[in-house]
Amino acid sequence: MADLSNKKVLILASQGVEQIELTSPRDALKDAGAQVSLAAPEGKEFQGMNGDWEKADTFTPDLALADVNVEDFDALVLAGGTLNADAMRINPEARSITVQFFEAEKPVAAICHAPWLLIDSKKVEGKKLTSYTSVKLDLQNAGAEWVDEEVVEDGNLITSRNPGDLEAFNKAIIAKLS
Repeated sequence: MADLSNKKVLILASQGVEQIELTSPRDALKDAGAQVSLAAPEGKEFQGMNGDWEKADTFTPDLALADVNVEDFDALVLAGGTLNADAMRINPEARSITVQFFEAEKPVAAICHAPWLLIDSKKVEGKKLTSYTSVKLDLQNAGAEWVDEEVVEDGNLITSRNPGDLEAFNKAIIAKLS
């Protein structure tokens, strides 16, 4: 198993996050030894969801988006969930953090609807990636090459389609950080 004990990973999430798309990468990274921090708008507690309609657990973030220093982290994970992704894509702090990770050439991993944030951060043009199928046209319109595969890597960008791809998604993130 990989030893990520010297790695720090930031996960961005907010109200309506698809719970398993937050907890699965978080737990896999922690199991590999990484230090994982959760950031949310205004540092406020938020509600996770199972799908779009069933409430799951509530989460207390470690820090507010405004308090994130990208230099403190080795990688960024963008959790999915329709409501979460829709809120994050229009959040200026979330966009700024995402852009800074790309500019620092650090790994960025996005699953399901999370690539919406990549679109609004202007970071998908010319990239090959995947997402939940309803995001496909948005990505193509933004200049991305969309493919239907469980995990797609393009440079430091890692993307997956849905919760069914989490095992491959988690492995790809861990491999990229190893």
